[in-house]
Amino acid sequence: MVVPDVGARVRANPVATTIELVSVCVAALLLVGTVSLLLGGLPIGAEWPWLLVVGVGAAFVLFWTALVPAYERTLQ
Repeated sequence: MVVPDVGARVRANPVATTIELVSVCVAALLLVGTVSLLLGGLPIGAEWPWLLVVGVGAAFVLFWTALVPAYERTLQ
């Protein structure tokens, strides 16, 4: 696939492209957040950062495993 083909596909599906790019950013932020929290040590007295990582991760998984397939089924 050449670069003009990628640009044409992005223009043809701007919503799908935005969702995919946001998903990559969320996954990268979850990785950085998890590694930084692991390097910080045990969560004694500061549970909210861990809860935030778990909550965002759970929402991310729910989005891709439940909401996206349900939406795709409505298109058929």
